[in-house]
Amino acid sequence: MTGNDATAKDATRNDDKARFASVVMPHLADAYALARWITGNRTDAEDVVQDACLRAFRAIAGFAGGSTRAWTLTIVRNTAYTWMSKNLSMPLVAIDDLEALDDAQGLQSASQTMGRDQASTPETDLIAKADAEQLRAAIAALPVSFRETLVLRDVQGLDYREIAEVTAVPIGTVMSRLARARRRLIKTIGADR
Repeated sequence: MTGNDATAKDATRNDDKARFASVVMPHLADAYALARWITGNRTDAEDVVQDACLRAFRAIAGFAGGSTRAWTLTIVRNTAYTWMSKNLSMPLVAIDDLEALDDAQGLQSASQTMGRDQASTPETDLIAKADAEQLRAAIAALPVSFRETLVLRDVQGLDYREIAEVTAVPIGTVMSRLARARRRLIKTIGADR
């Protein structure tokens, strides 16, 4: 290898590092949150994010622009499913969307406004914590395709187009899965009260 080849290779490596830092690194918290929801635990999520970062770094030269968050979360999602298929014995079952889209948009706004009008006391804090744990458990109990769509929309804040890109399904399927996930959550939480 000549001196010019080595210099060019170092420059490319430095460009890839800078691009990785600007494209992937800002979304590591979101990547971890998604991996944790998919895998169900912290340790597996950390492994998935580490593998996803390696994949993203190797593919960074091919990033063609667009939503850096959606690109990063797509890699995390795909890595999570690959990792789970290799490391976990439980099968992943996809649920086909058979129902029509329902209007269940009120869950997010209701959860955002819940408790704003009340003064915080130890009792209200305890109730809110119990409610948050109940909600987390209800989300974790959803089928994987519903859970990931709900988490990408209501936790990560992605729009329908970005979710469709991350999950590789049509926007109509995203909307249907989201509505069904929200409906199941409302039913589960309502049954527990």
